[in-house]
This record gives sequence, structure tokens and C-alpha cells, in this order.
Amino acid sequence: MNLVSIAWELDRLRWVPSAVLALVVERDGLCMETFPDLPPWVDEEMTDRELAARMCAGCPVRDECLELALRTAGADTVGVWGGLAADDRRELHPHWLQRGERVERGPGS
Repeated sequence: MNLVSIAWELDRLRWVPSAVLALVVERDGLCMETFPDLPPWVDEEMTDRELAARMCAGCPVRDECLELALRTAGADTVGVWGGLAADDRRELHPHWLQRGERVERGPGS
């Protein structure tokens, strides 16, 4: 996994307000759908990376979700967001910060 390239890919979202990202993720995120049953893989033993890959496979708003998670939780992130496990997002966070300012945080963020 190339964290620098992931940080670069998220640059296209840097000026999108967090409130807009949240609305998009809530509206279009596959994990936000109400499932009538538990997923068939719920009882499988998986690493966090495997769970993230499985949960987020095919989601159309993975980047928006990841950008939102990095903004709101930063290095204190937990769970699965944007197709990455928490450890991967913690490793990504410093690379993401180096990519520059963002809409809510201003210069130097």
C-alpha cells in the first residue's frame, strides 16, 4: 500500500467542506445501508485489513469517507473508514497532513 499516493488522491477533496463529505458518505456509503440480515461473513475470523477490504469493497465513496475520517479523527482513528483499517489510517495521517491546507483548517494544516 502506497500511503503517499493515497494522500495525493485525497487532494481532490481538500476544499470540500466536511459537512458535505458527511452527507455524501451517509447518503451513498455502502455501510450506511440498512441490511435486513447480518453479512454472510460476520462470523469469519478476519484481520482489520481484511474486514476493511470486505466491508468497503465496491463502495462509491471510499475516498470521501477516508478524507472525512482523517479530518475528524486524525491519528486517533478507530474502526473501518474509507476501506482502511485504523492502523493504516494512523500511518497515512502524517502523509495526509503534509499534503497541505484544507477547507476548515486553513493554512498549515
